[in-house]
Amino acid sequence: MLKIGTVFSGIGAFEYMLKSKKIKHEILFACDCGDRKVDITNEELSRLSKLPYPQRTIEAEKLYSKCKKENRIKDTYLKNYNFDKGKWYSDIRFLDGNIYKNKIDIFVGGSPCQSFSLMGKRKGLEDTRGTLFYEYARLVNEIKPKVFIYENVPGMLIHDSGETWETIKNVFNTLGYKIYWSILDASKYGIPQSRKRLFVVGFLDTRIKDFKFPQELPLEKKARNFYEENIEPKYYLKEKGFKFVTNSKNRGRAKINSEIIRTEKRNQQFNWNGDFVFDEYDKLPRSVLDNAYIGFYEGKKGAVRKMTPRECHRLMGFGDDFIIDSHDVDAYKQSGNSIVVNVLSSLMDEILKVYND
Repeated sequence: MLKIGTVFSGIGAFEYMLKSKKIKHEILFACDCGDRKVDITNEELSRLSKLPYPQRTIEAEKLYSKCKKENRIKDTYLKNYNFDKGKWYSDIRFLDGNIYKNKIDIFVGGSPCQSFSLMGKRKGLEDTRGTLFYEYARLVNEIKPKVFIYENVPGMLIHDSGETWETIKNVFNTLGYKIYWSILDASKYGIPQSRKRLFVVGFLDTRIKDFKFPQELPLEKKARNFYEENIEPKYYLKEKGFKFVTNSKNRGRAKINSEIIRTEKRNQQFNWNGDFVFDEYDKLPRSVLDNAYIGFYEGKKGAVRKMTPRECHRLMGFGDDFIIDSHDVDAYKQSGNSIVVNVLSSLMDEILKVYND
């Protein structure tokens, strides 16, 4: 049985992949702040970070309880996975990896793509202090997982003229891992979404030489194959929204009826941003005709709608068995921030070929 741990866990794309593939596993911990922020000085952060476990975690949870904002990501996670909520951490900065040392088979996470301030001095972890990547690398160092998977945007490779990536590679190498990296596009692994992400796979067993990233697959489905039927009227646009997304000048923000959608984002569907669907007039039910704006697009009469939260989750590889957030705003954010399940599935197949239990 695989023992796993994840940080920046979101709604658990890796966990869902294991669950859907029926790979026996146990989640030892998960961590995500859930879009909550706490006001804390550097001095207070330093003090808390020096507290022994579990006091540091208790103090961190007290801080987050004061922000009076529900962690809806955690709520979604707990509804979908067999997991001890007592092993959920709100802040990676206060997660003590030493208690999981040599207990984790696969450790997964992708730190937010925040700016790095690196001088290129190749001092390993010292070069990344002050970034959330540092916290991820710290946990790799403390936990010593047999395998880690790190995910981020492709721009990391060219950030700061490549200095950021050179430092990150150096960090992983100094931690004693043999690493492999590649950019994988969701549209090459069964999902009609143009979503490219950098994946780094590290093996503690440096003797592994046969690992290869998964071969690309032919795309057999189009975005419309993931759409729902009987769409609620609330998802159809009113006049202002219809005219905005059908205006060719706004194609940089909105696209209609794409066979392969653009990259989902946390702010998709907000302010008419993202991919939209045009439905012809004679196919619309009375409930939509009574509420939506009816106009013309490419010479045809009809209405334009947002993709539903369920459709957005389907286009991230989550099946209809996945329980999504009941609040649309949060559901859109959670799907847009996730990792495409199908990509992780293909990646996992290749890891298991060389993984030594």
